[in-house]
Amino acid sequence: MMWGAALTNAIEMRGVRKTFGPKVAVEGLDLTVPEGSLTGLIGPNGAGKTTTIRMVMAIHFPDRGEMSILGRKSAVESKDRIGYLPEERGVYKKMKVGPFLMHMGRLKGLDSGPALKQRVADWLERVGLGDCWKKKSEELSKGMQQKVQFISAVLHEPDLLILDEPFSGLDPVNQRLLRDLVLEQHRAGRTVIFSTHVMFHAEQLCDRVIMIHNGRKVLDGTMGEIRAAHDRGEVVFEPSEGGADAGVRTVETLAGVESVRMVDGVPRAIVSNGMDRRAVMRSILDAVDCERVSVHRPTLEDVFIDIVEGSVTSEDERQRLRASLRGESGADEEAEVVS
Repeated sequence: MMWGAALTNAIEMRGVRKTFGPKVAVEGLDLTVPEGSLTGLIGPNGAGKTTTIRMVMAIHFPDRGEMSILGRKSAVESKDRIGYLPEERGVYKKMKVGPFLMHMGRLKGLDSGPALKQRVADWLERVGLGDCWKKKSEELSKGMQQKVQFISAVLHEPDLLILDEPFSGLDPVNQRLLRDLVLEQHRAGRTVIFSTHVMFHAEQLCDRVIMIHNGRKVLDGTMGEIRAAHDRGEVVFEPSEGGADAGVRTVETLAGVESVRMVDGVPRAIVSNGMDRRAVMRSILDAVDCERVSVHRPTLEDVFIDIVEGSVTSEDERQRLRASLRGESGADEEAEVVS
């Protein structure tokens, strides 16, 4: 009997390994995506996220390990129940937008006719492309093509929606639009999994996250579980201008402060085990003239850096990694403004 027989999990992977020649892309991956969840598959560029998604979609096949997709051994057996937005954006460039989406709907089992035509037209209006029905896809910007491809992924109302780097190449306004559409799909009861190397996107959206680094899973849990497990008990403080160095030295001597570390130029006081953070905050305010004192809640970026810290050999490398996790990497596509 397959694990997914009860259909409590939309995706399950056990001991999955995938290589490309001498390169190990994914190693020993165990992964579970519960039905109805909104799960982020996160990690820096090159971590193995896209390879994992392509194995889920039966584009690549694992060298070893077992998989279950919607209770079947392969996505091929459930293809009409899956919506997929690949990392490589691709539309039929010579086809007009409306006919292209009608064609994609028919491929996913929708009946051709007025109802499908109206559904496509409604979706185009929702993403701001209501006047693009008769435009060839090649006439659209990359961001507009991405919206069209998102529509093709959700048009048939799939049970499982898989999005590979869906926010890449979109300006902030359209990132917000796509975020709202993804949340809408989730509220409709669909299982959503999306990959991203930008931790903020995952924090905004996800019930749970699965973090991959160098092809291996390094974290798996709900946002609440992850924050609780990785909370160091830190207090962020910003001494007033001109008194930063002296302020840090003073805070290091306070009762209840184990040490002070700098993160992106901002000091964080690590509170000793058992100490009340609020009491330490009051002590800092009494001892140092500060612009701000606040409890630090660990972000996914903080958690990831903590996990991979041993493999990061220099501060420059750490800064590059942080930039990548914020979407500031030069490897990213430049965001473009789309209508």
